[in-house]
Amino acid sequence: MTRAIVTGGASGLGAATAARLSADGIDVVRVDLGGDCDVVLDITDDHAVEEARGRIGAVDILVNSAGIVGPNTPLVSTSSDQWRAVLGVNVVGTVAMMRAFVPGMVDRGWGRVVNIASMAGKDGNPNLSIYSASKAAVIGLTKSAGKELATTGVLVNAIAPAVIATPMNDDTAPDVLAHITSLIPMKRVGRAEEVAELIAWLASDRVSFSTGAVYDISGGRATY
Repeated sequence: MTRAIVTGGASGLGAATAARLSADGIDVVRVDLGGDCDVVLDITDDHAVEEARGRIGAVDILVNSAGIVGPNTPLVSTSSDQWRAVLGVNVVGTVAMMRAFVPGMVDRGWGRVVNIASMAGKDGNPNLSIYSASKAAVIGLTKSAGKELATTGVLVNAIAPAVIATPMNDDTAPDVLAHITSLIPMKRVGRAEEVAELIAWLASDRVSFSTGAVYDISGGRATY
């Protein structure tokens, strides 16, 4: 049976993705800091990630959905600690999971990695400089890893959603949420299950000649 691990799997895009993959008959391990998950794990802790890899064993699919938004504030008001916190989860944590689980995929000659970036990583959302920069980094590392692994049978792709109705956006300031929703030509926020459908496709055999790519799911917002 195909096995998948989904970080941030207790809620939001992670939970929707876990449910969608399970519907395809995939054995899904949901990882999160707590809540409705299978493995409690802080992905910023290298030792804990390595220990979890030993317990979970081999997986065929890795979906890096864990992420935090960070402060809604002008760049000049941010602190280095805030930058370290957001980059630690969104970038370093994603890398840690790839470092732990990709080698096994390479050994078996097949694997799919889907990293959750954001339209913010392409456009840069005002007053969300840390989040925007972190998601731009996810796009960059996806492109790099995709090239490194291109002949191994392991495909690495990213998705870049516009604003999606998830608990993560519950703490987004209403004016910021209104601004980023106004940029979407379809004039609505996305649904988690819509994003999960794209992830399920990218995690499957139906994708065979795409790696290091970024797939927008933005209601028409994306311009490049």
